[in-house]
Amino acid sequence: MTTNEKSTIAVYQNERGAIALSVDTDEDTIWASQKQIAELFDVNIPTINEHLNNIYATDELEEDPTIRKFRIVQKEGSRDVTRDIKHYNLDVIISVGYRVSSRNATHFRRWATETLKAYIVEGFAINPTLIKKNQSRFIQAMEEMKQLAADAHYVGSSQVADLSVQFAKTWFSLDAYDKSELPTTGNVRKAVDLKASELHKDLKKLKTQLIAEGEATDLFAQEKNAGSFEGIFGNVFQSFGGQDVYPTLEEKAANLLYFVVKNHVFNDGNKRSGAYSFIWFLKEVELLNTQEISPQALTALTLLVAESDPKDKDRTIGLILLMLGVEKTN
Repeated sequence: MTTNEKSTIAVYQNERGAIALSVDTDEDTIWASQKQIAELFDVNIPTINEHLNNIYATDELEEDPTIRKFRIVQKEGSRDVTRDIKHYNLDVIISVGYRVSSRNATHFRRWATETLKAYIVEGFAINPTLIKKNQSRFIQAMEEMKQLAADAHYVGSSQVADLSVQFAKTWFSLDAYDKSELPTTGNVRKAVDLKASELHKDLKKLKTQLIAEGEATDLFAQEKNAGSFEGIFGNVFQSFGGQDVYPTLEEKAANLLYFVVKNHVFNDGNKRSGAYSFIWFLKEVELLNTQEISPQALTALTLLVAESDPKDKDRTIGLILLMLGVEKTN
């Protein structure tokens, strides 16, 4: 990502997913391209470009100290193309953020400040090779990260830390993900009598509560096409040749989460509806373990599903099964 050996990578988590940014400890700053800034604040690149032009035109910031060119290798068709891409420092990113959304800018500024402080004061970055060599120390470090994040006003780092701990037993052999050596089936095979109407009824109760708290509008969990949510529920319980397509309860739960989030059957609230459906199902079939599936882990897992590539569905489902305690395929 960067041509500067003194830079390292930090991952910023927002509602849309994870964004890798370059941290420069020499200059106590973070660098991001126009595309990354657009992703940070959920706007398009032309909007970012317009704000950048205004920032420099009004002399709010100077160009030379706030811009660096990083050599990036990009995939263009079947070719790997190397280009020098302009990146902007933390001052610019925050200035743009306040023009777009002061709330998001504040959220990012807090994260960036804490991230820079960690690198400057603690002077370390996570090394995957060392993690593999010392599992217990890694788990302890992640637990400490969770405690520190608990007092923060944002949840990005806590989500990632919590999910990492949940996957701790398999986190040290992530080549299993690349090799597709993940669970393909669950443990519990049991007939259950659940109806989509029951879940939909409870989902409407959640909607009422969220609207009352100002966290949702009437568009939340409102179907784009009547019957589409029931169709997803039916797909999870479908059978072929007298056999369930998803024979175990863990598979049913994982696919319910996946389909609700990825199929966008609602006008708004697909991720929250998917997460709720996942927990609702696990509770109904008596598989819900709140010690393992914390709110932070559930949030991170839902974001993982939302940002995943559809072609990687089987591997995404495999990761969900891992979180539910299913052993990886030998």
